[in-house]
Amino acid sequence: MLAQQRQSAILDRVRSAGGVRVTDLATEFGVSDMTIRRDLETLHDRGLLAKVHGGATAAGPSSTDEPGFHAKSVRQLPEKAAIADRAARLVRPGAAVALSAGTTTAELARRLVDVPGLTVVTNSLPVAEILHGAGRPDQTVVLTGGVRTPSDALVGPLAVGAVRRLHLDLLFLGVHGITERAGFTTPNLMEAEIDRALVAAADRLVVLADHTKWGTVGISSIVELAAAHVLVSDEALPPPARRVLGEQVGELIMAKATRAGRATRTPTSEETAT
Repeated sequence: MLAQQRQSAILDRVRSAGGVRVTDLATEFGVSDMTIRRDLETLHDRGLLAKVHGGATAAGPSSTDEPGFHAKSVRQLPEKAAIADRAARLVRPGAAVALSAGTTTAELARRLVDVPGLTVVTNSLPVAEILHGAGRPDQTVVLTGGVRTPSDALVGPLAVGAVRRLHLDLLFLGVHGITERAGFTTPNLMEAEIDRALVAAADRLVVLADHTKWGTVGISSIVELAAAHVLVSDEALPPPARRVLGEQVGELIMAKATRAGRATRTPTSEETAT
């Protein structure tokens, strides 16, 4: 194998798993550790991955970088709209659902204003504002309280304590990053704590994540991939991600973004039966 071919294969491994080890790569490709280190140095210099002690991780922002809500809200708009369209079909009238903080969950909130009889629990200020602004008397919105983060999430002991006393049908979880090794992650330690409390309170977990979340690692893991009953992403999700997620999550749904940012969907057999 030529060096360029080996480096391309290494980059595929990093993007698929989120990180690689020098010793594992040396064994896989039948070359010395020094050869792999030179490959990683070349890829690092090109900005394609980040070298770490003993290996490399996917290139990207720091694991503690946390863009503000408005900064994130302008990214991948068609994909987020399509994901929200798909996710809204999973909600039944009268259900008790939770929406975590995030721009994709905020998009979902705009679609849930049309669902009658909902009780919505959230630690997201934008989500609460969207649902309150709709003024539906048949919907109940529960805001957890807590300390505000740059992503307009409410976190801390007050938020966690409120959630731990609840029993929810469904949680829609927005995440910062996804890798096979780290699972679903966030760059905020306190936000990870409230997210884990929401996961524990819900019967079913639906993760909402566009394709750019694959290969990104936040400092704190929320839950492993297998904890998700459903993952809704978009059709730009790369094949390695589809393979890993298809094997580990309960159901992988791919939303197709259109120019208008809306998705079309054929109902599942479960939906047509209800």
